[in-house]
This record gives sequence, C-alpha cells and structure tokens, in this order.
Amino acid sequence: MKTKHFLSFFFFLLSFVSLNAQDPVGIPRLTGTIKFDGMPDEPAWKEAVSLPATMQSPFSGKEPSEKTEFLVTWDDEYIYFGARFYDKDPAGIRMPSMKRDETAQTNDFFGIGLDTYNDKENGVYFATTPSGLRTDFTAFNDAQPKGMLIPFNFDWNTFWDVKTVINKKGWFAEIRIPVSSLRFQEVNGRVTMGLALTRRIARKNEWDSYPKISQDWGWLGLFKPSQTHEIVFQNLKSRKPLYIAPYVLGGFQQDHQLNETGDAYLIKNSPQYQAGGDIKYGITSNLAMDLTVNPDFAQVEADDQLINLTRFSLFYPEKRLFFQERSSNFDFSFGDFNRLFYSRRIGLEQGEQVPIYGGARLVGRAGPWDIGFLDMHTAAVSHLNLPSENFGILRLRRRVINESTYIGGIITSRLGMDGSYNTAYGLDGIFNLFGNDFLNVMWAQTFEDHKENKPLSLDPARIKIGWERRMEKGLGYNLNYSRAGVDYSPGTGFEMRHNFTQYQDRIWWGWIPGEKSKLLNYKVYLDGNLVTRNTDGSAETAILSPGWSFMSKGSSEGSLQINFNHESVTDTFYLAPDTYIPSGDYNFLNALLMYNTPNTHALMAKNMLTIGKFYDGVLMSASISPLWNISPRLTLSGTYIYTVGSFADRDQHFQTHIARIKVLIMPSTKLSVSSFVQYNSGINAVIANVRFRYNPKEGNDLYIVYNEGLNTDRYTEIPTLPVSNTRAILLKYTYTFRIEK
Repeated sequence: MKTKHFLSFFFFLLSFVSLNAQDPVGIPRLTGTIKFDGMPDEPAWKEAVSLPATMQSPFSGKEPSEKTEFLVTWDDEYIYFGARFYDKDPAGIRMPSMKRDETAQTNDFFGIGLDTYNDKENGVYFATTPSGLRTDFTAFNDAQPKGMLIPFNFDWNTFWDVKTVINKKGWFAEIRIPVSSLRFQEVNGRVTMGLALTRRIARKNEWDSYPKISQDWGWLGLFKPSQTHEIVFQNLKSRKPLYIAPYVLGGFQQDHQLNETGDAYLIKNSPQYQAGGDIKYGITSNLAMDLTVNPDFAQVEADDQLINLTRFSLFYPEKRLFFQERSSNFDFSFGDFNRLFYSRRIGLEQGEQVPIYGGARLVGRAGPWDIGFLDMHTAAVSHLNLPSENFGILRLRRRVINESTYIGGIITSRLGMDGSYNTAYGLDGIFNLFGNDFLNVMWAQTFEDHKENKPLSLDPARIKIGWERRMEKGLGYNLNYSRAGVDYSPGTGFEMRHNFTQYQDRIWWGWIPGEKSKLLNYKVYLDGNLVTRNTDGSAETAILSPGWSFMSKGSSEGSLQINFNHESVTDTFYLAPDTYIPSGDYNFLNALLMYNTPNTHALMAKNMLTIGKFYDGVLMSASISPLWNISPRLTLSGTYIYTVGSFADRDQHFQTHIARIKVLIMPSTKLSVSSFVQYNSGINAVIANVRFRYNPKEGNDLYIVYNEGLNTDRYTEIPTLPVSNTRAILLKYTYTFRIEK
C-alpha cells in the first residue's frame, strides 16, 4: 500500500513538472533573403520568430521602458538574430567604445546567450553595441562564482559578424553566427539549445531579457545557462570547415646582460623571426580538434603588476587565446585559485616564456560526455634548469539524474625528458539535490618520481566537500570542508597552501526591496575561514568577517567588511627588502571598504580601502581605478594602488606604489592602438607596452607590438643597473584560411 501511494505521488510530481515546464520554441527556417546591413526590415524577417522582452531590473517583471523586439531565424550557413530597439530619446543612446570584447556597462547593448548543448551549465555569449563592436565570451558552472574565480572567460573568441544602424527611431542590429562556429548535439534531426536575449539601456540602468529572468540571482541571472529558454532547430546540420591559420613574426630585441666577470652590463642585440600556426577542424558537430605548431604569444598583453602582502604565491589569469576555447571543459577547481590544471604551467616558468614545440587539443561532447583533451610539448631551458616536458590533460564529465547534476573525472601528466614525472587523477560531482541547493564533492591524488606514492593514503590526496544555496534573495550559504595531504603536489595545477585542512563558509541574507527603494538589492553576510595544519592540528589562519553589501538602481555598488584575523607564521616572509613578518602568532583587526561609482556614466571609478592592524603593525592600502570613455574612439583607464605599512616595535616601515595607465585609441571596430604603462615601486621598474592591432575579420590579425622595461632606481645594485633591461619591437601577422568540408 505504501508503495502504491509512493508511486502515485511520484507520477504526480512528474506530471506537475511537465505541466509547469516551458515549452520549447521552434525556430523557423529562413526561405527568403536577408541583406546583412544592420536593419532587420526585409520581408524575410517576417519568417523569424519574435520573442517578447521583460524588464529584469530595476523593476522586475515590468514591460521594457522602450519598445523592444527580438528576432531569430536560420539557414544552412548562419543563425540570424535581429534586434529592433526603439528609443523615444535616440540622443540618449550610449556607445562610448568601439573596443573588441568591451564589457563595460556604459554601453547600450544587445546580448545573445546560447547553451548550445542544452546542459544548463555552460554557455557562449555574443554581444554588440550601437557602434557595432563585437564581444564574445563563455560562461561555466552556471555562471556561479567559485570563491574568487569568476565564472566567465572573456578571452574566448570565435567567428561571427554584426551590423548596426542608428536612426531617429532608435538603434537596430543584425547578428549572424556561422553554424560552423557552434558545437551542438543533434538527435534524430532535432537540435535543442538554450537561448537568452538581453537589451541594456545604459542611461536608465535597465536590463530587459527573454525569457523572463528573476532578480533572485542578481545580475548573474542574465548569464545563467540554467535560465535560458529551450529552442529547437529541425534538420539543422553541422558544418565542419577546416581552419588553417599560419603566422609569421619578425622583429628585434635588445637586452642588457651582465658580463662574465659580473662588473658591467653588455648589450645583446638579437633579431626575432619565427613562424608557426594552428589548424582547427570540426570532427563532428560536437567535437573540435586543434593542432598547433610553434605557437607564439607575442601579442598578449602584459600581466598586471601586483604587490604580494601574503606568504603565498600570486595567481595570474591565463591570457593566451589557444587555451581559451571551451576552457571550462578542463576546469577542476577546488575554489579560490586552487586547481588541478592551470594552463599557465605550460610554456611559462618563473615569468619567462618557454618555447612550445606544438600540441593538440580536443574539446566538445561525445554522446553524454563533455570532453577536454590537451597534449603539449615544451622545449628545454638550460638557465632555468628545466628539461623538455610533455603535458597531458584528459577531462570527462557528464550529466546524470537531473539537468543540474554532473559527475566527472580528470587525468593530468607532466613528464620530463630527464625521467621526472608528476601525474594526477581526480573525481568530482555536483549534485542538485533540491531547489537551488547543491552538493559539491571532489577528490584528487598526485604522484611524483621522488615520493612514496601511496594510493591508499591521504598523504598525496586532496578532498573537498561543499554545500551551497545559489540565491541572492533570502537565505543563501556556501559551506566547505577541504583537506590537502603532505604529498599532494599538482605539477600541472596551482595550490596556495600545503598540507592543511580548511573549513570555509559564507552565510547571507539578501533583500530585493522593491520599486520605491533606491537600492536594487542588498545583503548582510558572514564569512569564515579556518585553516589548520595537518601536522599538529594548530590553526594556521582563522578569519571571521561580517559584512554588508549593496547595489543601487543607479548602478553604484559598495560593501563594508570587518575582518577578525588570526595568523600563525612558521617561516619569516618579506613584504619589502627591509620589511618582514617574523615567525609567531598574530591577532589583528582590520576593515575593507569598497565603493564603485555608477557604471552608466562615461567617467566611473572602482575604489577600495583596507585599513587597520596588520600582524604586529598597521597597514593602509588604497586603490582607485578610473575609466573615462571620452568618445567612442578614445578611452583612458588606469589604476593607482598605494600601500603603507608600519611596524613600530621593529622600527620597520614600507610603502609601495603601483600605477597603471592605459590609452586606447579606436579609429574603428577593426583598428585599435593601445598603450599600457605600469610602474611598480616594489621592483623599481616601469613596464611599457604599445600594441597596434588591425582585425578586418575574425582570424585575420596584424599586430605591431613594442615592449620596454625600464629601471627606476639604477643604484640599488652594483654594477649600476642599465636604464633599460629589455626592449623589443615585433610584427606578427596571422591569416586564417577556411576550407569547407
């Protein structure tokens, strides 16, 4: 009898879910002709499906303040998106930038999100503004941050086109995305994807979307693949073009190096010339293969200079494009910056580039499995005592039980030609148990040539268990337990600490106050972080941080956080050449204040202040990052960070300055000149980078790059340092040949 009642209840739930599920929208096939000119007014556009827009913010569920029409259709070669964005005040339309991959919210824009595999977790996004610029990026982990890891990859690029028109009625756009640029799964002639469309009206700080998306997740809800609406294409066939993209590079480099006796610097002049290239082939509609030979990353912008006030290594994001496409397939992150695979381990060592002979990558899906495979081989570098190495990564993942539950695994290897090795495997799962509650489980082990490698021991293992509620409204939480053994050492990954156990949590309550409030949302929260040593169970770090954060309807945002800190230091570490933190136990209190001015204005700034006790002294660190969109063709931005610390009992003091200035000149959406100059008083250096880029279409690039490294205090060493450590001017040209298969 109990079984009968249970089955009845079970089938009732199934029928309830099916009745309340949104029906997929069929996308009609184009039979007419579209003149791709930015104005979706040809008769053929009448064949497209028109999708309604709803305001997401500042007033959730309302009609858009300006008439908005989204259109979608397709043919054998492209998926077409049209936008008719009427505006009663066309003079108020904002388009302050023509920069490729612009993400500032000072622009009006039209965004397209596609969950091409309909997996409710990964998406590709395309956006344009009235100026016709192109921005594309990917989202992973359902756009849910993991600690300090943002869930977007803004360095991803693919092939697509856009045209826009501005007139007295508003602005209009046509976007066409080649079918060959997308990876999707076809089942019996039917392709199902998730779709989200957005309109941004910058001067009103307004977001309109299709489908209707709740404010419960904040602004991230607009980019969550799980919130897309299913669309269906009947008989959409994949296209598998072959892309061949060779490059040539030439230039000149000048370095100052110590002579053999070490009493003077000599100038070394060296011409720079090389060639290489990439090949991309879509094996199936689901799988893409990339091959690269002698890749070069001369055009990549320099890393931001940072001051390290911790005893741990700094983390720098990956900027090299080869590692960007669907990089989420390789993600195996334990939170914050800790991960089993960190692509900057390949081809970079101690800040220097390591030549890469070549490699292969396979990303996509086979049946129910998401696949990421990467194999790269690097050259030996004698002065770094680094042998030639082979790096291998295999990542598999699949959906089980429900649309938001995944299990997977990863294998990594780093094999030196001198016989050294570091290998690892990992297993993970994300389980959507009910509503917005998720259980995360991760396990990994590493093995090296000089260690005992006991697979039945916790010594080479890393484990993490977490429970989170993904909500910005009401009660939310993220509770985590993590442990790393004494022999855990990911040779292809990044790990801040060693041999520890960690208990980490964030608990919050969020409010969305409604139309009459000037605040869009706000919340109170409590962060906790306890790290203990596995050797004796003593506390290495303990932090308790209550705080309050808000976002206004005018798009300003801020937060105030109080930090109660305990740090146990076993080894002295340096903050500056003559300032250090000795071993010992410390308890101190400080505050963190953040305020960002409205991002709807041409001039805006991000501001941060940390002040209070710091170990056995006091510290103040202040930063300001202004951005000024002077015109669509000229943008100025910068950052200034001033840090001062004092340790009176030890008569030690330090101060550091970091300044970054960037000038971006954009004569058109295809041509740009950027100048990036950084000053770091901590290393007494100025680093300058000037980059000219001509990008007539995706895959065709001409770069002219000038780099200079200057010493600002030449007399800190003997012999006297040269004015310039290094300078180089390089020209790189890439042309992509497309061969239809």
